[in-house]
Amino acid sequence: MTDLVMGVDVGGTTVKAALLDSDGREYGRCEQPTPRHVGPEAIVATIVDTVVELRNHVPEAGRLRAVGLVVPGVVDAQHGIAVYATNLGWQDLPIRQMVAEAVGLPVILDHDVRAAGLAELELGAGRGMREMLFVALGTGIAAAVITRGQLSIGATGMAGELGHLPVFPDGEWCACGQRGCTETYASGAAISRRYSAISGISGVPASDVMSRASAGDDLAQRIFSDAVTALGRALVNYVLIMDPELIIIGGGFADSGAALLDPLAREVQGGLAWRSAPTISGGRFGADAGRRGAALLAWRMQNEAAL
Repeated sequence: MTDLVMGVDVGGTTVKAALLDSDGREYGRCEQPTPRHVGPEAIVATIVDTVVELRNHVPEAGRLRAVGLVVPGVVDAQHGIAVYATNLGWQDLPIRQMVAEAVGLPVILDHDVRAAGLAELELGAGRGMREMLFVALGTGIAAAVITRGQLSIGATGMAGELGHLPVFPDGEWCACGQRGCTETYASGAAISRRYSAISGISGVPASDVMSRASAGDDLAQRIFSDAVTALGRALVNYVLIMDPELIIIGGGFADSGAALLDPLAREVQGGLAWRSAPTISGGRFGADAGRRGAALLAWRMQNEAAL
């Protein structure tokens, strides 16, 4: 009998899931669009549908033990509550209980970016690191803070909200109520929104904006430059306070490679006049880090239950 867990990563664009054994071998995966414009109930229904669909891929000699569920925003992992998520429009949602009751399996809830950082720390590009920052660039922006080899969640569980660090004091308004937040310029949603608003061409995804920038599109280059400047300033602040040895860039932009990492490294070094910058690199798992981290959390829950 092969024991498996399912890792489910709820993003602002896609709900991603994978079936994994305790050695990290994958037995199946599933992705569905996140219906974030429809409402919280529709998102929960999509999560449940994803679990049910992927459950059909459990081999005949296998057994699905638990689900690791990771979501963005402010998360009360202890009580299983999705407290607040700007991009998903939910507040104080008892999502762990809702999903567990619908699928009939134990569910553990945590923050999506912390889970992705855990995957890179334990199994990926950050293995063996003591001081590290994992930054997820996707629909929004958030980070996982690793210090002394452990994830740090902060006094109220909100450590790592790098996306809402103001970097342009008189900049654009953010959905959080502040002005000039990193996320307002450097997230995928922001890059797409800003390009479309100025060009008049609706629905241009961030990946296309980056491609247009590489091809010499002046507007795309300006939007991309603003994004790099915003993220670079946020990282400079983190480096000066926390002194990490490594910064890993993950999330939906993880496949951009040198096109993003090289100008970002120059921006960070340019903001650190008197000291060298830490290494900035891509992760091992790219956009898969969240679901792999969710599976790690599910295995931890199973191991603790067995003690």
